[in-house]
Amino acid sequence: MSTSDKVNIFPSRGAQTQIKARLAGAIKGHSLLKKKAEALQMRFRLILCKIVETKTLMGEVMKDAAFSLAEAKFAAGGDFNQGVLQNVTKARLKVKSRMDNVAGTNLPQFESFEDGADSYELTGLSRGGQQMAKLKANYKRAIELLVQLASLQASFITLDIVVKVTNRRVNAIEHVIIPKYERTLAYIITELDELEREEFYRLKKIQEKKKQAKERAEKAKAKLKEEGLLQDEEPNLIADNQDEDLLF
Repeated sequence: MSTSDKVNIFPSRGAQTQIKARLAGAIKGHSLLKKKAEALQMRFRLILCKIVETKTLMGEVMKDAAFSLAEAKFAAGGDFNQGVLQNVTKARLKVKSRMDNVAGTNLPQFESFEDGADSYELTGLSRGGQQMAKLKANYKRAIELLVQLASLQASFITLDIVVKVTNRRVNAIEHVIIPKYERTLAYIITELDELEREEFYRLKKIQEKKKQAKERAEKAKAKLKEEGLLQDEEPNLIADNQDEDLLF
């Protein structure tokens, strides 16, 4: 296993606990990011459907507005565009913005509203009044749809960027971080098991040597008894010293 496949850490019980906590945090973060990505994808598809519907409706509304403009010009008996443009000093239909939070992502929302009275309420009083009212209603509807479409487009672009970033993070955690922690944890467990086996083997060898030393001491004691040269404490001291030498 190369160093790039796992975290560079010394195998120990503390490191095992630390990697387990990291792995649990990565799994939880992956779950949360997955839910966030699903929520964003759902909102993304909903906005896409609304954009398609709004653009389709926008074509019909602009067609009606252009036709009503031609009708108003015919009814009024001339072109009144320049007169209206020159006399406009303040916009009556305005746009305000706000932020809509979706799974921690702020999406811009635009809304149109009317501010002030209609300066051209009496336009078309002499003739063509009905066509003038129809013209204003159609173009007001067109402006409202344009504002709605701008809001949807802005939210669509923002969501597109956030969805791509979130998916990259989900894939990175799923295919890089979590496997890396799992390989590191498996490496630590393998090393700790190997250390336990080595410690068990060492203790077993120590016990075996102590047993052999005890047997040699008992044989020496029996031999001294046969020769009549036994002193009570000497064999025990010899055995104790051998045990201490074996332990250290």
